[in-house]
Amino acid sequence: MTDRPKPPSLAFDASHPLIVFDGACVFCSGFVRMVVRLDRKARFRFATAQSPLGEALFRKYNLPTNSYETNLVLVGGVPFTRLDSFVAVMAELGWPWRAARALLLLPRPLRDWLYDRIARNRHALFGRKDSCDVPPAELRGRLIG
Repeated sequence: MTDRPKPPSLAFDASHPLIVFDGACVFCSGFVRMVVRLDRKARFRFATAQSPLGEALFRKYNLPTNSYETNLVLVGGVPFTRLDSFVAVMAELGWPWRAARALLLLPRPLRDWLYDRIARNRHALFGRKDSCDVPPAELRGRLIG
């Protein structure tokens, strides 16, 4: 009998919204830093997609784990991806950021097309790191996984 590796735990405090992001992407990491600055109630928690928790959550929601072209946002246990993930985060931050909900007026095919253009070109436009950065102090306590 062989010991099988234990699958990563999906345990996290679901009372806090969670953003799972590509930790090697300059654009994605910048988005997370922006959320940390705007989240005055410190509600959001963060995990890199490359972490065991992030990878397990990407698998759970049938997202590819070989390329992280979307953030995964969980709010109240509900998963959001693509542009909807951005809108969900902005809505949680309150006014005036909640106005981003207006993006939901765009038809889904157009929202997905816009998001995909940015996601596929984000490394060329903004850069990519060889590995995930050591998070700044204000993020370190809110990073899980």
